[in-house]
Amino acid sequence: MIRDNEYARLIRFFPSRGIKIVRAQGQYVWDIDGKRYLDYHTGNGAAFLGHSNPVIVEMIIEQASKVMTCPPIFDSQVLDDCLAMLGKILPRRLKNVYFLNSGSEAVELALKLARKRTGRRRFASFTGAFHGRTMGALAMTHNPKYRAGYDPFPWEHIFLPFNDVSSLDKIDESFAAVIIEPVQGEGGLSVANKEFMKALADRCRNMGSILIIDEVQTGFGRTGRLWSHEEYDIDPDIMVAGKSIGGGFPVSIVAVNDEIASRVEEAEHGSTHGGNPLALAAVIGGTKVLLRDNVPLKSAEKGNHLANGLSEIAKTYPSIVRGVKGKGLMIGLDIRFNPAEIIRLLQTRGLLALKAGSTVLRFLPPYLITEEDIDWSIRVIDEAVRLYCEHTGKRG
Repeated sequence: MIRDNEYARLIRFFPSRGIKIVRAQGQYVWDIDGKRYLDYHTGNGAAFLGHSNPVIVEMIIEQASKVMTCPPIFDSQVLDDCLAMLGKILPRRLKNVYFLNSGSEAVELALKLARKRTGRRRFASFTGAFHGRTMGALAMTHNPKYRAGYDPFPWEHIFLPFNDVSSLDKIDESFAAVIIEPVQGEGGLSVANKEFMKALADRCRNMGSILIIDEVQTGFGRTGRLWSHEEYDIDPDIMVAGKSIGGGFPVSIVAVNDEIASRVEEAEHGSTHGGNPLALAAVIGGTKVLLRDNVPLKSAEKGNHLANGLSEIAKTYPSIVRGVKGKGLMIGLDIRFNPAEIIRLLQTRGLLALKAGSTVLRFLPPYLITEEDIDWSIRVIDEAVRLYCEHTGKRG
């Protein structure tokens, strides 16, 4: 029976931010009252290439007029074109891909492949890690708030201290895989150091364990490199990516080496919408933008500009701000308390931001922000921190 006057109700796992977005373009969004915001939230980083990037929009519209539904068990031109584009940018040893819809789904497949290829049952990740909220990915996610009430998880698992080389001795021949983010997103923007990443790669290789690099947030140029793990001179066995690669369109990939790809079995995995033509078109468009605009270089340059401004704020308010964390355009201020009130103050002044971990004020701008945008945002952030000090009586 149709009921014209009844609305469905959204299940809210997080409270509303209190503004209704009606338009988004480039680095800006507008609310229903016409107020413009500089977006350093970008849908948890997904709109890194800018809202409604015209190259990606054109690719999606063109594809929508041809074929919208076509799983990759059928050959198609858009699939051929997407694989050709990915071949230009994927790491040298990770040219075999499967398409999914979200980062969590990509992590699930990576874990499944490691479990079945090795025949082992144990996994490791790190304190502060965030790899998703589906059951397998959640087992790898450290935050107890997200894990509470879901035991037992489908994997035998341990958390190791992040950036602690000595802890890697606990990885032995019983481990199927270890998964790590080069820069922890949800975990507070902690950056893996080179000694630690190199030691981890060596340990996994020596123990026959699969090394999975989670580049869902760090990848596609955000940290100043095409893939963040490339600066460590390591060769992971599996890489997962998402968010930015489709310009905000829901799509993710799992990229694996030849040895793993050669042992994939029929019906081992599948996805109704994974690799759908619109997602493939979005990836083609996103990769065109990445290459045309040299996005990693721009992220590094603009990230340095933003970091310098944030460092001055940290110096001005040492009793409030511990310092600057992150890399490239995945950056933030480590506040000495929950930054929720500062996030609210920023929003009222037209700057959207988000939290990382329990104390980090996180900024995930699109690569096309201008110097003027950055300078304006620094002034607004400084003002919000100063007002917080005044309202609470805390001294800078």
